[in-house]
Amino acid sequence: MKKNFVIILGPHAVGKMTVGQKLASITGMRLFHNHMSIELARKLFAPDEKAEFRSLVRAIRDKVFEIYAAGDLPGLIFTNMCCFDVPEELEYLKGLIEMFQSNGVNTYVVELCADFDVRLIRNKSENRLLHKESKRDLEWSEAEMRRTSAKFRLNSYDGEELPFENYVKIDNTNLSADVVAGMIKERFNL
Repeated sequence: MKKNFVIILGPHAVGKMTVGQKLASITGMRLFHNHMSIELARKLFAPDEKAEFRSLVRAIRDKVFEIYAAGDLPGLIFTNMCCFDVPEELEYLKGLIEMFQSNGVNTYVVELCADFDVRLIRNKSENRLLHKESKRDLEWSEAEMRRTSAKFRLNSYDGEELPFENYVKIDNTNLSADVVAGMIKERFNL
């Protein structure tokens, strides 16, 4: 059986989870979106317990990745927001890819980008709010989008050399999640 690991990167509300849901439905892969670990950690730790929060999120993710990389399970789709101007974040992704590849898993990286105004609208979508409890405070969520986007570079530059062998960048400003999932499936023969 061909084992695959797909990482979907992009800024807040670009559609990572929704595209991941659609991709999972047409490939049989499983979706592990980043808020699955974030929302659990939020329920267990107070806002001032940042170190404990990050530790739990990382532990959950590491265990899921370990099981999927070594196991005989359907492929895995992981969504993540990457700060392209923070070298440690790219190193983390490289290490993750290497772990899967060392277990014979095909790895692919998809980067989504969309206009900020479109992302502000998507930030309020029913699907996003259903699966991401922390985003239901829309005033806070929009402020966080603006703060983080001003502080970090959440998309790569066009033509930027990245440490990913099987990579595609898709501007999904005017594309549905179904269309984008189909593009990913076809591009990587999933």
